[in-house]
Amino acid sequence: MKRTRTVASGVLTGIGTAAFIDETVFHQLLHWHHFYDKSTTDVGLVSDGLFHAGSWLAMVAGLVLYADVRRRGKLVPRAWWGGLCLGLGGFQLYDGTFQHKGLGIHQIRYGVDLAPYDWTWNGIAVLLLAAGALLLVRASRATARTTSSYTAPTTTSRSR
Repeated sequence: MKRTRTVASGVLTGIGTAAFIDETVFHQLLHWHHFYDKSTTDVGLVSDGLFHAGSWLAMVAGLVLYADVRRRGKLVPRAWWGGLCLGLGGFQLYDGTFQHKGLGIHQIRYGVDLAPYDWTWNGIAVLLLAAGALLLVRASRATARTTSSYTAPTTTSRSR
């Protein structure tokens, strides 16, 4: 239970962070694409605003959940970092495969050979997912060691 909330907090924070970075760097600073490029620039800007709002909702939800877990004293830091990496990588892989290639609503960049961009984008996503999975496995093993090292008092020790 405590680990599930911790991981969910990390995943939501990771999704919000990845979307924020994508929106800020590729949409606003570099002007490489909008969230929805199959219409006019005005529609693209509105879609960017909605995308940005969604990313902040994920971030706020993740941080509220983080504060709740921490207040209860149930935070598992390694599991939270694992969830964060899963959120970052999951968002990026979803964006790179489903939105870019599946739906084709936008590409990373236009007028260039996309292969190096796509391989970099999705490769980083896979590395983040692997790091997140590794951190979660290590968090589980650490929890199992802590739990298994506990021994309940025996009846003979109570009678003393």
